[in-house]
Amino acid sequence: MILFAIDPGVNGACCIFVDRKIIEVFDMPTMIDGKKNKKQINSAYLANQIKKNITKIDKNEINVIIEKVSAMPGQGVTSMFNFGQSFGVIKGIFSTLEIPIHYVRPVKWKKHFNLIGSEKDASRTKAIELFPKFSSEISKKKDANKADAILIGKYFLDHYESGGFHG
Repeated sequence: MILFAIDPGVNGACCIFVDRKIIEVFDMPTMIDGKKNKKQINSAYLANQIKKNITKIDKNEINVIIEKVSAMPGQGVTSMFNFGQSFGVIKGIFSTLEIPIHYVRPVKWKKHFNLIGSEKDASRTKAIELFPKFSSEISKKKDANKADAILIGKYFLDHYESGGFHG
């Protein structure tokens, strides 16, 4: 089975698991949009990254888990619109490729790893504990989104294969 685990948004990340092993983790590919140099997801690059990993694979063997986040108090209208646009781009790519999409709320996967109420950086520590081979990929504080993608994927694998996955 191939699993794409996604921490959505322009500052998000993607982790690719093959047969329960991480083969790649990367920051969400972005590009500059407009005069204000705002970042947006480079959807063409992301789609190509996905396609290169699914060639000659039965689509029944591919899954996607995306963190299902919602608006938070205090966030501006523009930032929420931009986040929603990023979420839609990711969802659209996988939908177009006819790959099943699952969603998990942050509270679910964070509770699974005892991260509720902890600092953002605690996800890096937990991901390094579980996947020490990838510690160099998530060694910096800015890599917290990669760690989140790793843990989102691990949460899915822990629950999906036992038949108990509920986002």
